[in-house]
Amino acid sequence: MARLLASPYRVRAVLGVPGRVAALDLPDDVAAYEADKWLLSEVIGFRLTRGVIASADRRPPADLDALLAGPDPAAPRRLAVLEALNDAENLGSIARSALALGIDGLLLDPRCADPFYRRSVRVSMGHILALPFAVLPDWPADLGRVRAAGYTTVALTPAPDAVDLRDLDPAAHPRTAVLLGAEGPGLTPEAQQAATVRARIPMRAGVDSLGVAAAAAIAFATLR
Repeated sequence: MARLLASPYRVRAVLGVPGRVAALDLPDDVAAYEADKWLLSEVIGFRLTRGVIASADRRPPADLDALLAGPDPAAPRRLAVLEALNDAENLGSIARSALALGIDGLLLDPRCADPFYRRSVRVSMGHILALPFAVLPDWPADLGRVRAAGYTTVALTPAPDAVDLRDLDPAAHPRTAVLLGAEGPGLTPEAQQAATVRARIPMRAGVDSLGVAAAAAIAFATLR
């Protein structure tokens, strides 16, 4: 809740158990309601462990060109590009790692899960509210716009012919966009072909791949 209040998303109303709402020190223009935990569970349909829930205004996705440029078009920048990542919990976990490990924004293809779905927000620990995102409507053709903005696009794949991720020098690629596909199928061949380079995370023999959230965190840290 504190991360929502600190985010650019305007909070409309808060509902919670007595004591928890008062402890939030809400702005005067936010409607606040209290109820016991049983009524709260009945209203929202599940047991709320932290005792407070809020309603906030959505904001539209960021302008793609503005997100690609960033506050300083000459500064180093890192982005994560997600293709058909339709699992809300994976999306939330990736967003949490992204903010912690130096990613400046998310680019989503049209098939990705809603980043503001409840599970995405919960698994991200609210960090997804601080991470700007834009949508690439023409997929994968819009990856050309990412490259044209100066980004090295790195497609993660366990394919044995991909380069070792550790061989990519972050200093030599000040602007990098990491491409990640859905759990299971991974990136489509079309997305891999549109990337600057295909890279793999070296793993012990007999292990064919990592979960996408774990792979994302390793890639973010390696290319930081």
